[in-house]
Amino acid sequence: MANLSPQPPHPQLRRQFVDGRYGQLHTRICTPGESSGAPLVCLHMSPKSGRLFAEVMPHLAAGRLVLAPDYPGHGESDLPPAEPEIRIEDFATEIWRVVDQLAPTPVHFVGHHTGAMVAVEAASQRPADVLSVTCIGAPVFTDEDLERLHRTYAPIPIDEEGTRFRVMWERVLHHRGPGMTLQMAATSMAENLRAGDSYEWGHRAAFAYGATFRQKLAELSHPIFIMNPADDCFEQSKRADALMTNGTRRDYLQWGHGFLSAHSAAAAEEISGFLQKVERSA
Repeated sequence: MANLSPQPPHPQLRRQFVDGRYGQLHTRICTPGESSGAPLVCLHMSPKSGRLFAEVMPHLAAGRLVLAPDYPGHGESDLPPAEPEIRIEDFATEIWRVVDQLAPTPVHFVGHHTGAMVAVEAASQRPADVLSVTCIGAPVFTDEDLERLHRTYAPIPIDEEGTRFRVMWERVLHHRGPGMTLQMAATSMAENLRAGDSYEWGHRAAFAYGATFRQKLAELSHPIFIMNPADDCFEQSKRADALMTNGTRRDYLQWGHGFLSAHSAAAAEEISGFLQKVERSA
């Protein structure tokens, strides 16, 4: 089954490495022919990479520069040391290293799950350099959620039976949304494997940031748009309504995991509409 979204008439993606604290950071870049809007920085979930945004980026780049970096230890970016454990705060700091080398400020952020946390943290670190934050899912976790998530996403030791890989594949298939093909699922699975035994570091960082995310989401004065597809953060995202002072949430029951690839044109239309609204009112 082919990608359900039409192919956009925009420049193809290119890639670049920049220097970061832990080594090199890999970034996907899509540059428009004519730029009329502020740059957009796309932040992926764990344990994925900027590859998550590969199909939607050309649509988003209609009039603005779009970046999709890989966090340290994800995608093609270098792995940080095991100790001390990397934090969401560290991911955000490294994202600013990418922005400072590749894009003018201010920027918009769009973050998916863990990426929503990184986006909120990055906006908190340098509020004057951010125009808006779009969260694809808002991981507003309770203590009960975190206890369950720590159990669910505990690292699985590698063995000859391939238990880790079987469980990974089962989870990808369990969570895939409408239009996410088996090939898309295989691509998603491949991103899980890049960090080797460190593949759960991003999840651990996200769970450790849970209470801070609630606090900083409530403190942000930037325009916030929560896109809430019917995925494993659907109910958690509803809790953000009580926290935001300048935000809105919209549910997308027709979408789930994989919608940025399967429905890239429609997804880009939703995101771009919000960004343009923010820029018109600035």
